[in-house]
Amino acid sequence: MRKIAFLLVVAVAFVMVFAFSGCGDRETVIKVGINAPLTGDIPKVGEGTKYAAQMWLEDIEKAGGLEVGGKKYKVELVIEDNESKSDSAVKANTKMITQDDVLVIVGPQSSAQAVPAGEVANNYKTTMISPWSTNPATTLDRPYVFRGCFLDPFQGPVVANFIIEEFGFTKAAVLYDVASDYPKGLAEVFKAAWEKKNGAGSIVAYESFTTKDTDFSSQLTKIKRSGAQVLFTPQYYNEVPLIVKQAKDLGWTGPIVGSDSWGSAETVELCGEPCYGQFFSSHYAAAGAKGATKEFIDRYNKAHGYIPDDVAALTWDALRLAQQAIENAGELTGKIETDRTAVRDALAKVKDFAGITGNMTFTEEGDPIKCAVIVKINDKGEYEFYKSVCP
Repeated sequence: MRKIAFLLVVAVAFVMVFAFSGCGDRETVIKVGINAPLTGDIPKVGEGTKYAAQMWLEDIEKAGGLEVGGKKYKVELVIEDNESKSDSAVKANTKMITQDDVLVIVGPQSSAQAVPAGEVANNYKTTMISPWSTNPATTLDRPYVFRGCFLDPFQGPVVANFIIEEFGFTKAAVLYDVASDYPKGLAEVFKAAWEKKNGAGSIVAYESFTTKDTDFSSQLTKIKRSGAQVLFTPQYYNEVPLIVKQAKDLGWTGPIVGSDSWGSAETVELCGEPCYGQFFSSHYAAAGAKGATKEFIDRYNKAHGYIPDDVAALTWDALRLAQQAIENAGELTGKIETDRTAVRDALAKVKDFAGITGNMTFTEEGDPIKCAVIVKINDKGEYEFYKSVCP
């Protein structure tokens, strides 16, 4: 009997020590969540996100961890695949917050995933930074959700004004995915901005399709017959090459202009010469970059064999923003809810952050005030800086 009692005491003591050790780990290890589309429709976006995050972690580890309140903490990445699906992005955020005890989340990238995932983060009072989501709903009325990019209400007029000033056109066509938040929202903003300049009816063709469609001949035929001088299509790298090539096969000779979703290295690799000479709005231009931006590009290219797209660059900035917020939080108490709020409050106060995609100061809504870049795809297939447009 005494032996059984003794064994029970030992077992209980072991469990208590193990549990205490686990608590200690949670207090001393800073976990940063990454919500990215590693599979699904846009895996290249997820790849760039992951690579940038791993580069950031390498720097943190070389520095011996993150220093907060005079103490250095080990950092871990918790990377979850959202499969380019909204429900998966929601599940990923829920898991990382409730099970993994992440301090902050970077991602999702696309608005279709960032908008619903942002609701989860805000409800759980966990800071989330979406590097690439330009839809206003991502941060709207969500004090715990931030972004590292400009918004569609800014991007749409930038593109419309650029086309008008650059080409002098008065008639435009739009082709967009009606089932996806990002292109649908940006198409609407562009249309409003264009018609404000050129009058009602100056969008002579406003054509849509549904996600995963690959044949755009019907819409493009209508666009060609409409008298449009330019085509605006705010689509992703897996769709742009199909649209551009099919348009040219149908005899379209005008410019085809895109948005920041064109920025993936895959766009020009899949499209080739048909995309040379085209323009799109973006967050940075790799060709001709200088300073810290060039250092990031060269390091990424050396490690992975290709020039990083804007997603990778924005992810790098988002992680450095998260790092600054954590460092400025004052101290880590070990109480995850308290520490998450401290990080949120520190991030909201960031001003004049020098990012590789531009300087940033956050508004009360968690949106950065920053410039947009017009990129030209040159005859070498490089993304070349053409001009900058600032608020």
